[in-house]
Amino acid sequence: MIEAVAFCPQAPALVPEVGRGLDSELDEVRAESRQAIRDIATGGRRLVVIGSGAQTRRHDPSARGTFGGFGVPLTLGLGADGPGPVELPPSLTTAAWLLRDALGPGCGASGWTAGADTTALELDHDAPTALLVVGDGSACRSEKAPGYLHPRAAERDAIAADALRCGEGDRLHAWPDLDDELLVAGSRAWEAAAWELEAVSYEAELRYEGAPFGVGYFVATWTASRR
Repeated sequence: MIEAVAFCPQAPALVPEVGRGLDSELDEVRAESRQAIRDIATGGRRLVVIGSGAQTRRHDPSARGTFGGFGVPLTLGLGADGPGPVELPPSLTTAAWLLRDALGPGCGASGWTAGADTTALELDHDAPTALLVVGDGSACRSEKAPGYLHPRAAERDAIAADALRCGEGDRLHAWPDLDDELLVAGSRAWEAAAWELEAVSYEAELRYEGAPFGVGYFVATWTASRR
């Protein structure tokens, strides 16, 4: 059973070596992400991470990702140190850093890349599980945003925030055409999470909502209701 979920941004700028000089804009979201992950990683729960990418695939704890494309010679394992294939997309590479920042090295997390064809993933729902879902909202929230200002960007992010605030998995489903237009980087990860979470009732807390750099960032925690 998925007993707890943390939702965090996937922005590589959260990594200090990548986001140099941006501490004033990112310190709060980093701190909230750190605490959200610590809150769910308790009770011996297995850790599984979901992030958006080109194709749906599973990643072992030894899988690694690199920030070399951002000019930073930093390579991290998802849930284990040591050798492993460098195969993580940017979303899960950021997740690897978030996990290390919150829990230290060797947390044992495995992961899934959620591609455009993703519905339900092959998760073992019999094992007590904590899920980390990484994804950004629209990158069209201001004139300086990567996708410039779009009139529907704030509306789409408000819908995402409401879904994260209410703890209802079926409200996380993507809006495929609009999400592509609005550059919603977390769309595929949220869609995959929706399929895994829609059958359980969760108590939810939206811990952070903002749009630094014109990109929607959210941090939330969900805990399965005990009824």
